[in-house]
Amino acid sequence: MPLTGQHFIAGQWTGLPQHDFLAWDPRTDAPLPTHFADGSEAEVAAAASAAADAFAPYRRLDTEQRAAYLEAIAEEIEALGDELLNRAEQETALPAARLQGERGRTCGQLRAFAGWLRSPLHPVIKDAALPDRQPLPRPDIRLGQVPLGPVAVFGASNFPLAFSVAGGDTASALAAGCPVIVKGHPAHPGTSELVAGAIGRAISRCNLPAGVFSLIQGRSPALSVALVRHPVIAAVGFTGSGPVGQALAKEAANRPRPIPFYGELGAVNPQVILPGQLAAQPEQLAEMQIGSMMMGQGQFCTSPGLVLLPNSEGADRYLASLAEGLSSQTEGVMLTPGIARAYRSGADHLASQNGVTELARGRNEGNPNGAVPLIYRVSADDALGNAALFEEVFGPCVLVITGAQGPALDALVDTLPGQLTCTIHGTADDFARHEALLEALAYTSGRLIANQMPTGVEVCAAQNHGGPWPASTAAQTTSVGAEAIQRFLRPLAYQNWPTAQLPQALR
Repeated sequence: MPLTGQHFIAGQWTGLPQHDFLAWDPRTDAPLPTHFADGSEAEVAAAASAAADAFAPYRRLDTEQRAAYLEAIAEEIEALGDELLNRAEQETALPAARLQGERGRTCGQLRAFAGWLRSPLHPVIKDAALPDRQPLPRPDIRLGQVPLGPVAVFGASNFPLAFSVAGGDTASALAAGCPVIVKGHPAHPGTSELVAGAIGRAISRCNLPAGVFSLIQGRSPALSVALVRHPVIAAVGFTGSGPVGQALAKEAANRPRPIPFYGELGAVNPQVILPGQLAAQPEQLAEMQIGSMMMGQGQFCTSPGLVLLPNSEGADRYLASLAEGLSSQTEGVMLTPGIARAYRSGADHLASQNGVTELARGRNEGNPNGAVPLIYRVSADDALGNAALFEEVFGPCVLVITGAQGPALDALVDTLPGQLTCTIHGTADDFARHEALLEALAYTSGRLIANQMPTGVEVCAAQNHGGPWPASTAAQTTSVGAEAIQRFLRPLAYQNWPTAQLPQALR
């Protein structure tokens, strides 16, 4: 079916493209034909009003009804078939196989939250009444949870399905009982519209209030600010760049009634290579590094952009294998022209730092939105004290810090900003000899990995996707896994409450 180019607000397609924008095909560097309406405060107000009206009836649904709704969304997304994949490929230049896998992940996490609703992982906490306790009796107290209210979700550029309109933030908020207003990412508005239509059909199938979901398209910063500032919004889920996320987090904190802002802002995801593993497997370690950094052209929040390498046996072989392996890689097309420009600017800034030299580069194919893969190197002495070396370059760019052993390695780890992941490559003896280092890494990371690469975030109950600032704005939470639902709930204690009026789970 042809795209409307409109917003989807409370079950209705609305908005005229008077202030419109076009999607862009980064492969051809040309616009795609459909014009999309650019949202304003009027659309935010309409969506917020509908979400407020839907909140009470939606939160009162039992868990089975919410679970069925999440499953219906997954079914409707799958029913879109190749139409969804083809549009996403046009808008993002991501290959069909990658998008097919991402669709599976998106639908899989919707079904996972449905399962976690039916079989909650958290225990019921109850302190029974002690009427005869001296000197004072204790009342019956039971700990429950209630949803926060309507949630604003910002789609991410690099995951048009799994971290976008029906992605993890939306799935977890809906599972919690919160209506959702999605601000679609302007890099893939057609993909967003198709998924929003699927969610709308699921709402109709399940006879839910229309305001439980809305999509507002747009590209202006003012639209994003208006959504975060609206008094109906009770929390925000965001995946994107550090500067934008930090600006919106300030807006959320400066409201008359501050609200939680759950932002995942990226990282360099350091690879710490220890001497025993380096001596045993230098070529294999280099191959793993190149494979991970080139996945999706490095456009993952978990892409490994920093290597801490000791000057020990195997180091020269590792560097030679890195250089040889990268020289055979060709530039890939980035998600958007803006991301391609930012990559080149970030790589140039990194290359200009004191002591940084180029180790290897891939082949330039001349695509205007391409990104040539790059590996730079710098000594630990030059790296210490230079915060610019620990900033993310979003794309296939890696910095290797040599001489990272002993006190220098400890000092580098101490200066690391917060990370989504940290990987340690080591033998059993390496791990045993570096216990203090492992403990230090635990305090700078949201996920510790041994002898595997960080790309690929498994959607499972035990997963944590977050980390200390600036990797995320709320280090105690995760945006992936069963615990993601806790971001959109708050505890509520019921004291001496009539049993018949308690939530079903607490009776």
